[in-house]
Amino acid sequence: MLDTILNISNLLVKIKDVDLLLEKILLEARKVTNADAGSIYKVEDGKLRLKYAQNDTKQKELPPGKKLIFKTFLIPIDNNTLVGYVAKNGKVLNIKDVYSLSDELPYKFNPEYDKISGYRTHSVLTIPLKDSGNKVIGVLQLINAKDKTGKIVSFSEDLMPVVNVIANSAALALEKADLFRMLILRMIKLAELRDPEETGAHVNRVGAYSAEIYELWAKSKGIHEDEIEKNKDILRIAAMLHDVGKVAISDKILKKRGALTDEEFEIVKQHTYRGAALFYPPKFFLEEMVYKIALEHHERWDGRGYPGYVDVQTGKPLPGFEISENRAKGKKGEEISIWGRIVALADVYDALSSKRSYKDPWPEDKVLDELKRQAGHQFDPELVELFIKHKDQILHSAQEYRSS
Repeated sequence: MLDTILNISNLLVKIKDVDLLLEKILLEARKVTNADAGSIYKVEDGKLRLKYAQNDTKQKELPPGKKLIFKTFLIPIDNNTLVGYVAKNGKVLNIKDVYSLSDELPYKFNPEYDKISGYRTHSVLTIPLKDSGNKVIGVLQLINAKDKTGKIVSFSEDLMPVVNVIANSAALALEKADLFRMLILRMIKLAELRDPEETGAHVNRVGAYSAEIYELWAKSKGIHEDEIEKNKDILRIAAMLHDVGKVAISDKILKKRGALTDEEFEIVKQHTYRGAALFYPPKFFLEEMVYKIALEHHERWDGRGYPGYVDVQTGKPLPGFEISENRAKGKKGEEISIWGRIVALADVYDALSSKRSYKDPWPEDKVLDELKRQAGHQFDPELVELFIKHKDQILHSAQEYRSS
């Protein structure tokens, strides 16, 4: 058990992205307690937001390769619900059967979710996640512990010391991941000051879509699960920085109303290599991934994109790749990194689907038709096929950012 605690603690510390960390915390806590289901909440603006829900029983009812889709929502931090009570009071609740709760208790179990899903909740363990200042920053809820025969039992008190250690490690890792994302969003805020369309919601959606597309692609290639988890974690963050190079582009151009001149559009194109230059030479894998994404997210599968093979410090074509003095040969096909190909697709999908100052959002069927039309031209056709086939799963990954 000590080895388990150490392994989980080391694993959680390595994960950088907040959303993927929360999903992993829930999964590992369920493994230790042999819980059939569970959910994890994060404190946001004085309320609890459901971030992830997992349920082995309901998952088994889905076709292979499909993920359980749940709806995110907010819950008040008060004594009316189990998670609200735990968040408000910072106390653990270990309940043998939620349907047998005394009416004298301040908290209640809401059976509506069971009615909607057709799932029967019995035992529930609800744990506060506290930061280094002893402030509750989230709540972990584990549902229906099972014994070795698969029978639903109560959560053993013998496991509580282990669960508490995992919760503490998880909270500290979450605190660091929150700080890391905040720093990333601060960098993006600089780009947003230049380009009003480059919002936090947009980059969060692009990051979420990209991570899901990568996972689907990697599994189809037989890549090891550990490698997938590591790359997915880093990609979600790196994809958010795809347009960071816009900090180097003039406000007069980025905020211009109406069509850009040819000369102005050539200047806008510079954001690709200028963003890459911020991370050159890359020393860490995250920097390398951001470098490639910033540089390549406007390349095209057919080789007609930009900036092509350029020196990121000068923007000039690399020797042997000159089409003209100031224009380089474009990268095409698998010359473009998988990271660049994925973010190109995620970015365009979100741009077409979202309202912008110059346009209304396109209808979903029109967006998908455009992706299909551009498969093999602008986009990697294999990625488009994966996107269309698993659209609901991909879009679900960014559901909390889709109203912005």
